[in-house]
Amino acid sequence: MARHPQEIERDIEQARDALAETLDELGTRAHPKRFVETAQTSVLAKFDNPKVRISLMVIAALVVFAILRRLFR
Repeated sequence: MARHPQEIERDIEQARDALAETLDELGTRAHPKRFVETAQTSVLAKFDNPKVRISLMVIAALVVFAILRRLFR
């Protein structure tokens, strides 16, 4: 069964609009600023964990101790 040219044009226009919308969404998702915001949120969430926070404080104290020990030898 043959389709009318107007029907074909309408289908093409709908497909074009859907493709444009998809490309806009991909552009938004792949924007570097979004990656930075996601990484920043993830890192800040890790720092809220007490185990991570205490571990970092211990590491920082050991680094300071090592530096002071080297300076006053």
